[in-house]
Amino acid sequence: MAAASCLLSEDQFLCPICLDVFIDPVTTSCGHNFCKNCITINWNVNVSLQCPMCKEIFATKPELHINTFISEMVAQFRQSAQQKASSSSSQQQAAKPGEVPCDVCTGTKLKALKSCLVCLVSYCETHLEPHLTMSGLKRHQLIDPVENLEDRMCTKHDKPLELFCKTDQTCVCMLCTVLDHKTHDVVPLKEGYEGKKAELGKTEAEIQQMIQKRRLKIQEIKRSVKLSKKNADGEIAYGVQFFTELKKFVEESMNKLFKEIEEKQKTKQKQADDIIKELEQEISELKKRSAEVKQLSLSEDHLHLLQSFSSLSAAPPTKDWTEVRVRPSFYERIVERAAANLMEEVREGIAHLFKAELNWVQQSAVDVTLDPDTAHPCLILSDDGKQVHHRDVKRNLPNNPERVSSCICVLGKQSFSSGRFYCEVQVKGKTKWTLGVAKESINRKENITLSPQEGYWTISLRNGDEYKALDEPSVRLSLKSRPQKVGVFVDYEEGLVSFYDVDAAALIYSFTDCYFTEKLHLYVGPCPNDGGKNSAPLIITPVNYTE
Repeated sequence: MAAASCLLSEDQFLCPICLDVFIDPVTTSCGHNFCKNCITINWNVNVSLQCPMCKEIFATKPELHINTFISEMVAQFRQSAQQKASSSSSQQQAAKPGEVPCDVCTGTKLKALKSCLVCLVSYCETHLEPHLTMSGLKRHQLIDPVENLEDRMCTKHDKPLELFCKTDQTCVCMLCTVLDHKTHDVVPLKEGYEGKKAELGKTEAEIQQMIQKRRLKIQEIKRSVKLSKKNADGEIAYGVQFFTELKKFVEESMNKLFKEIEEKQKTKQKQADDIIKELEQEISELKKRSAEVKQLSLSEDHLHLLQSFSSLSAAPPTKDWTEVRVRPSFYERIVERAAANLMEEVREGIAHLFKAELNWVQQSAVDVTLDPDTAHPCLILSDDGKQVHHRDVKRNLPNNPERVSSCICVLGKQSFSSGRFYCEVQVKGKTKWTLGVAKESINRKENITLSPQEGYWTISLRNGDEYKALDEPSVRLSLKSRPQKVGVFVDYEEGLVSFYDVDAAALIYSFTDCYFTEKLHLYVGPCPNDGGKNSAPLIITPVNYTE
């Protein structure tokens, strides 16, 4: 019995072709044993009839008979293995939900310790033993237990997926390489695995870089908010000093000013918090993807890595934060604008404040010229692009997409999408004109009403003395004097468009709480010349700081 046990421990029960325990063992005339099905297929595929072991060639196809002795020994071996499995199963844990069960166990499925990529079977501790002790099975590749081992078989040829087609980026079997992928670049599974693992390393590095950029963006935003808070605190202090001097009747306006500043700061803080939250969410998603990529890159399962690569090789879709800014709020001149509402009560006391405000906005002066490609066909521009006037004859000009044909106007050649900018336009001698800014995507071919909703922030003169802000609804402006030169000021981030009477150093009108999302251009409309009554040009003039 001991001798039998010794025999049962040898690997002579493994078929040299399939490397598994014999099924219907047969013996050739040269004395070698094979599974009946294995040797039959071997002889059907090969032209010559020879023994796969000793290469002896047979003149005629041998008649194969089941070797009853070996068959009985194999049966005894299987019975012994099953008894051993039964005795040890009580000491092993049954597979829990989510764990890979042993494919060999009957009845209660025990937890698998390894999966064999050759046998495509998962084994518990007991059933794994032959793979650890028998020389033929030792050559099989074992991995941590995985489910769905059938996915490792070619669905077309029912062969193991052992190769990787770099041309089609897919795993293939040996038959695929001589049929569907005959001319393709095919490499061993391990080589494909190593290549994709290297790519995953690059992907993980890119994700880490993206995380770092977003962390830096958060720091930038926090610094901006801190500076905004500092500016707000400084402006509040200045407001206290100014409104204290105006005593009792200004106290109400002072409190209103503080509330406005605090609301702006809250808005800025909320804007920053929303962006930071979004950035942190992206970081969280990127960390999650990084962890998945790291875990996959550490996997020794070639097929699993290759099959999962396409879904993890690229970073998850994220927002491009390059141009996102939370610029600090600057509260300069907000005190002066608040004081403007008290003009009737303290006109003389705050006149100097408007001069200071104009001097401040003039520091944002830019050089603007008019764009002839946008000019209405009835408009004439000077060679330097600084003057424009209307004439009755319509010129024959190309109707290019940039040209405005819906109204008599021309746009500035320069565009602005951030910061502050200011310019001055002489309106002297005019009875009609329209000035302001317009977004780049305005409708240039159809007649529309000028309004912020349509992308225009403008003021106008009609009938010689009728001034209006073309807001929603339009606002009739009461001016003490006729402006001879109008200043146009824009603070893109603050959403502010203001107009000034340059000579009087007075604010004409402000569009506040605007929301800009695209480039802005200067809008200049000289209007029809009315038979010479309105023939004077509109002129962009150099900016001279007020004293």
